[in-house]
Amino acid sequence: MQQTPLTIVDIFERAERMYGDHQIVTRGPAASTYTYADWARRTRQLATALDELGVSEDARVGTFCWNHHQHLELYYAIPCSGRVMHTLNIRLFPEQIAYIIDHAGDEVIFVDRSLLPLLLPVLDQVTSPQKIVVIDDGSGPEVIDNERFFDYEQLIEGRDPAEFDVQDENQAAAMCYTSGTTGNPKGVVYSHRSTWLHAMGMTSTMTIAVSNRDRALVIVPMFHACAWGMPYAAPFCGAELVFPASDMTPAGIAQTIQDEKITIAMGVPTIWQGIAPLLDDYDFSTLREVTAGGSAVPRSLIKLYRDKTGMMIVQGWGMTETSPVCTIARPELRDLDKSDDEKLDIAATAGTIVGGVQARVMDMDSGEQAPWDNETTGELQVKGPWIAREYYKPENPGALSTEDGWMRTGDIAAISPAGTIRIVDRTKDLVKSGGEWISSVDIENILMAHPDVREAAVIGIAHPKWTERPLATVVLADGVEPTEEKKAEIADFLRPQIAKWWMPDAIEFIDEVPKTSVGKFSKKDLRDKYADYELPDAAR
Repeated sequence: MQQTPLTIVDIFERAERMYGDHQIVTRGPAASTYTYADWARRTRQLATALDELGVSEDARVGTFCWNHHQHLELYYAIPCSGRVMHTLNIRLFPEQIAYIIDHAGDEVIFVDRSLLPLLLPVLDQVTSPQKIVVIDDGSGPEVIDNERFFDYEQLIEGRDPAEFDVQDENQAAAMCYTSGTTGNPKGVVYSHRSTWLHAMGMTSTMTIAVSNRDRALVIVPMFHACAWGMPYAAPFCGAELVFPASDMTPAGIAQTIQDEKITIAMGVPTIWQGIAPLLDDYDFSTLREVTAGGSAVPRSLIKLYRDKTGMMIVQGWGMTETSPVCTIARPELRDLDKSDDEKLDIAATAGTIVGGVQARVMDMDSGEQAPWDNETTGELQVKGPWIAREYYKPENPGALSTEDGWMRTGDIAAISPAGTIRIVDRTKDLVKSGGEWISSVDIENILMAHPDVREAAVIGIAHPKWTERPLATVVLADGVEPTEEKKAEIADFLRPQIAKWWMPDAIEFIDEVPKTSVGKFSKKDLRDKYADYELPDAAR
C-alpha cells in the first residue's frame, strides 16, 4: 500500500479543486457570501502574508474571533503553512486569557475589531505576541495606528498565493485550551493526522454524515474544540458553510436557519433551549438534523423538538481532549421497533461509541475494568487516533493518561452491551452521601422534565452526618412564581422517580444557572455560592 501523509493540506486542496462553486456565508454586520474558490485564493494569500509578517515557520498563531469566513481562512492558512493555529476563548477571564497566550507563546494574534475592548487590556499583561492583526467585523473601536497593529484585508491584498507542503502528518496543526474549571486552563494540541481522521469520521454515518448536500450552520464557537471539527469536515466533503458571526441570539440563529435553508446545525444544549420557544415562529423544514454536545441534553428538550418538528436532537459526547466526537446517540436498526419513549431514552444517552474510538469503564475503588452491562459504573476512559495523550507543557505530566495508554475523562459512566455510553456524572460533580454515590445529572434530567422548570443543577453540600447531601437549584419558567408551594410541588414530582436517599434535602430557586465560557453548567460557581449553606438533617 502507498503511504501518503494525512494532512490538512489534503483537505484544503480537495475543497479547492472539487468544490470551488460551493458557498461560504457569513451573517452579521460584515455579511459576506463567497465561494470555496474565493476562500482558497485568500487562504493562500494569507499564508504568504504570514511569511512577510515575519512569523516563524512553526509559530503558534492566536485567533481571538467570532465564527466567520476570515476565521476559516486562518483555520487553513496557519497549519497548511506549517504553523500552529491557537484559538483563544473570548469568554474566559482576562487573567486566564493572558495565562494561555503566554503559556502557548503566541507570536501574533488575529482579533475581530468588535473584540478589541476585550483583548487590549490583556495585552498589557502578556509578553508573547509581538503583532496584532485586526479583522474588521463591522463594529468596535478603530484600528490603533502603530507598528504593532495591522489590518487584515490590507495584509493579504495583492499577495502572491502560497504553495503548501506539509509532509509530517504528526506535526502540530492546532491547539485549544480547556476552560479551566479546575486549576489553570490546559492546552491540547491536535496533529494534522488526528484532524484529518476526525474530519473523515464526521462524514461517516456513524456520526453525523455531513456531506456535499448539506448547508451546515456552525453555531459552536470556533474557539471551542475547533467547532467540533465542522470547519474541517465540511470542506473535506464539500458541504456549504454558514457562520453566524457575533449574533448568537436565539432569534438570530432561528432567522439564519430559515433564511439560509440550513440542513444541519450544531450547538450546545443552551442554544436549543433558547430556540425552543421560537419553533412555531420560524421555518425549520430544511433541517435534517440538529446536533448537540458539551453537556447532557435534557430528555424533555429532545421530546419537545420531536413533538414540535418531528426531529429529535442528536447528541454526542466528547471533550476538548478528544477532538471532540467520541459517541453519537441515535436509534439503530435494532431499536426501530421500540416505543417512542424507549427511543427517547436512547436519544438521552451519551450515545454509541463511534468507529475509531475505544472506550472502557474502570471501577474507581478496585481499578478493575467494569463489564458492559449498562449498570456497573466507573471512570470512563478512551483511546484512539484523535484522543490526546498529554497536555501541552503539562503542570502534572502523565496525569491525563493511564500507564497502558488510555485517556482519563473524569466522567463516571456505564456502557451497554451494544456500546452505548450512559454518563452518570463528572467525578467532581458526584454527590457522595453516606459512602454511596448520587448522580446529579440523573436528578437534573428529571427536574427539567417538570413543565415549570427551565433549568436545574444539583450540587453536593457538606453534611455533618452523611458527608454530603444534594441541593437542587432550580430556574423556573417565565411567569412561574417562586413560592414554597412550588418547591413542594417540584419535590412531589421528583420523589417517585428516584431512590428515597437521592432526594435533595432542599430546593433553591435561582435566576440563572451560571455557565462556563462554552455554555456548560458551572457547578464550581454554584458550590462557591452555597459553600456556607446549611442543609436540614436528612434521614436515609
